[in-house]
Formats: sequence, C-alpha cells, structure tokens
Amino acid sequence: MFGAGRQGGGGTQTSRTRRPGIRTASPGPSSSVPGGSLFPNATGGAGKAPATGYSQHRERDYQSQPGMAELTQDQKEEISDAFNLFDLNQDRKIDYHELKVAMKALGFDCPKPELLEILRRHGVLATGQPPTAGVSPSNLFITYEAFVDIMSQKIAERDPMEEIGRAFELFAGVGSARQDGREPKIGIEDLRRVAKELGENLEEEELQAMIEEFDIDNDGMINRAEFISICKGD
Repeated sequence: MFGAGRQGGGGTQTSRTRRPGIRTASPGPSSSVPGGSLFPNATGGAGKAPATGYSQHRERDYQSQPGMAELTQDQKEEISDAFNLFDLNQDRKIDYHELKVAMKALGFDCPKPELLEILRRHGVLATGQPPTAGVSPSNLFITYEAFVDIMSQKIAERDPMEEIGRAFELFAGVGSARQDGREPKIGIEDLRRVAKELGENLEEEELQAMIEEFDIDNDGMINRAEFISICKGD
C-alpha cells in the first residue's frame, strides 16, 4: 500500500466535485512490499500511480483503452477511479476544476496554463462535439477516453527515483517543524501517522517490526538511502 501521507483538499472544488471525505493521494509509488508493509515498492517501471484510496463508484471500463497498454493493472484502475470519483453526474466528461483535482489526486499538481493547454488540445463541448471557434478552453470538457490517454502518458513518463524521493519526504514529514533541521528520517511515529491516515489498523509490534526489518544502520529509524533500497527491492 502506498505509504505517503495524504494531502487534504485536492484544489478548487465546484458544486459538481465537492464530496465529503475525499482524500487526495500524495505523489509517489504505492505498491506494497510483502507482509502488509506500509512501504512502497517501485520495482517494475515508473511505479504505481498513487490513488489506491479511491472507492469504486461503478464498474471499471478501462480494459479496452489502448492508451493504457503500457501501464500496470493497478495504474489502470487508479486512472479510472480518479476520473469516476470526480465525474459526479457520470456523463463521462469532467470540466476544468474536476480535471485539476483528478490530476492532483494522481500526483500531478498542474498549473493553470498547462490545464488550459490540455483542454485546448483535447477538450470537447458539453455535448461531446468538437469545440467551435472562439470557445474558451476553460469552458471545455475532457472525456474519459482523453483522460485515460493523457494520464497514461504522464504516469509512464514519471521518473521512479523522483517519485521515491517525494514519497520519502511525505513519510518523514519533510518541511514540517517536527524535523527541526535534522536529517529527515522515518521513525515509528511516522509509520503510526501514515497507518492512521490510511485507515490501517496495525499493532505497535507490527510497526516496530517494519523499522527493524529495514533499519540497516540500526539507529531505530529509516533514512533516505534505506528507504530507496526498500522501494527498489535491493
């Protein structure tokens, strides 16, 4: 299971996208290592897109999408889940704001100009027809099929090492006052926090066992190098 802490909010939400209890996923790979560990495992390509927490609101229909051919089954599911989560009226189209939060949920916090360019290149009218001249990209919609193609390409192009680094920083709470300038490391309190955020009911002994299993230098914590080794399966 993906272990990085969840980011709240998910960006601007319209009346179509607002839904209680939505937790957007944090950037980083999300596959599990054996034994129910919280740690990610990035072996086998670009890493799994981080949207494992999504509920399945209707039957997935990604199997026939050619744009997803290079992705893992988990990545395919997460793209489909992210779209379905924000397509509240189930018309297989999402608007600018829904596109923004759906992409952020998959780990891509795109600036407004990039989002508008995506809509300009791939957007359609509310009727599903190609846009007419003069229509602003912000008034266009992205179809399910276009979203699949766009996100498949973005996920396939991700740098696994960059994703691992981002996951480590979220695990270790980098940027928070708790680090207090010290070298960031993952301690048992971090695992406890992550487990709680993901709704995992893990005993203290299980959390301690995770630290002991991967703590190479025996300092009682997981440093960046040890975390990278875990994710790469070294």
